[in-house]
Amino acid sequence: MKLSRLALAITLLPTSLWADDANIDSSEELQAPALVISSGRKAELRKQATTANSVFTRADIERLQPASVPELLQRVPGVQVVQSGGRGSNVSLFIRGTGTAQSLVLIDGQRTGSVSAGGASLQHLSIDQIERIEVLRGSRSALYGADTIGGVVQIFTRRAEGPGLQPRLRLAAGSQGTWERSMGLSGGDQQTRFSLNASLDETQGIDRTGPSYPSDADHDAYRNQAVSFTLSHKLAENLSTGLNVLDQRGKTEYDNPFGRWDTAWNVHPQKPYDHFSLSSTSAWLDWRASELWSSRLEVGHGEDKQESFDKLFPGSEAFNSYRDSASWLNTLTLNDRHNLLVGADYLRDKLHSTTEYSQTSRWNQAGFIQHSYRGERFATELGLRHDKNQQYGSENTFNAALTLPLNARNDLVLSYAEGFRAPTFNDLYSPASWGANPDLQPERSKSYELQWRSQLAEKTRLEASLYRTDVRDLIVYVFDPATFNGSNYNVAEARINGFELTLQQELLGWQHALGASIIDPRDRQTGHTLARRAKRTFSYDLDRQFGAFAVGASWRLASSSYDKLDNQTEIAGHGVLDLRSSWQATPELAFDMKLANLLDKDYSRSLYQYNGQDHGYQEEPLSVKVGLTWTPALQ
Repeated sequence: MKLSRLALAITLLPTSLWADDANIDSSEELQAPALVISSGRKAELRKQATTANSVFTRADIERLQPASVPELLQRVPGVQVVQSGGRGSNVSLFIRGTGTAQSLVLIDGQRTGSVSAGGASLQHLSIDQIERIEVLRGSRSALYGADTIGGVVQIFTRRAEGPGLQPRLRLAAGSQGTWERSMGLSGGDQQTRFSLNASLDETQGIDRTGPSYPSDADHDAYRNQAVSFTLSHKLAENLSTGLNVLDQRGKTEYDNPFGRWDTAWNVHPQKPYDHFSLSSTSAWLDWRASELWSSRLEVGHGEDKQESFDKLFPGSEAFNSYRDSASWLNTLTLNDRHNLLVGADYLRDKLHSTTEYSQTSRWNQAGFIQHSYRGERFATELGLRHDKNQQYGSENTFNAALTLPLNARNDLVLSYAEGFRAPTFNDLYSPASWGANPDLQPERSKSYELQWRSQLAEKTRLEASLYRTDVRDLIVYVFDPATFNGSNYNVAEARINGFELTLQQELLGWQHALGASIIDPRDRQTGHTLARRAKRTFSYDLDRQFGAFAVGASWRLASSSYDKLDNQTEIAGHGVLDLRSSWQATPELAFDMKLANLLDKDYSRSLYQYNGQDHGYQEEPLSVKVGLTWTPALQ
């Protein structure tokens, strides 16, 4: 079935039906823009999901031509991505004003990220290995547990597009000595489908800093090689299994204007670089026991490894995270109005590091239940989860949502959600000189939200959200000048008010996609704005197809922000304009071109200090990239 016809069929389904009634297999679910999988941990219609969400399919990725996952995520209202200069640099992710460690990143359903520092290495995820990205805005701790105060980002690796064999080869070259190469082979039949993909991305990079040590004056190169494999097989009419594998590794160079301190407190310049490895492996088994009961078992293993070197000094420093997980999901379709999700999760985190930690592993067990009701006049969702952690004990989270259809084109969604953020290994077990505190408790949140979803016209969709999030027991580092030392404590509270707007429209053949966000994230004790959060962001994509040719533009704006919580140092706002085009020269050969930062804006999203002065990390200047994609037809 072609994707366009599939999407049309889903759109026309009566709102009283569950998404399971569409009878779509996993590959087609991931290619359907009208579905969302992460909101309820099962496929459902996006308009029925209670969580504010954004979805990017493979077709969207190829149309928008993002260079990286962080660049793509900047289009989501309420999502801000801060990098320390250029491709491959460290990423901070802020969803609805929350911090990096307060949002969860999944790869094919498996948790990913550093257990020592928190947060995921989004900068190292190759865009060529991705089939789909879903972004949930707002807490989903009742389904996913810890680290979902801000939201959830789920990334799905490449899948087969249909029956038969489909090879693919892509080559691209661009500014700053950038080369991208990828190839893939996918296919199968009604019983078995597979997708095997490999890519190699290299760039000479840019000089990420301005004033700094002479050793920082060179360009900071980046290399990323990746491979992914997915396999699904139908064992019987009601029983199927599958495997997902992603492995990425490479090298990234960077600047350190802070220098390296020796035991005598003398500072020395550096030429640092990291070797990184990011991998995720998961296997699943789906069993449709009856018309009322379906069950899914998943097991997974993930690794996030980083080893740091310095060309001017011997030795290295390693922080390697390992995560083993298992999940059991059961969906009970009680009738055409009532649906029940019951599940259990297990997670074990381990850390291997050259730095000594007091503990290097911990486990978490959880059980959860969520009931959904959909009637003609209203719909409800109630969820409850209990987590038991080896370190900080038990945690209960609850969510509730009420959907009120005002008419055939307009819905209101009122929701309440609780969330929590688990202390990282750095927070709890790192050396005392780093501020570790084994008595820390999880950060906790309560969120309230009102959504308006409207189909203003046949080709115009509007969604707006008004929300408030209160976070207490924030973990902060308190420095004691008398002892020249400090520690982490649960002392701070934050309040985040926000408004989001998305508009999608087709007008005179042009596709418009607009996203806007206004947030007010504050420390409740000082009244200061939380660091590195721009209060206003705006994103606009414009695309048009002219037969075999396509053109498009993207415009992203962000207001000023503060580099630190004391609000003394301001980071200037910025605006970036990109242009893109593509040409389907033959059914098998396509060309594309992108002009990034067309106006060559000099801007920064984070600051550093050198000789007591604040300076901005440099972002990518005007650059061009040209590519070709060959998809030969095999008889």
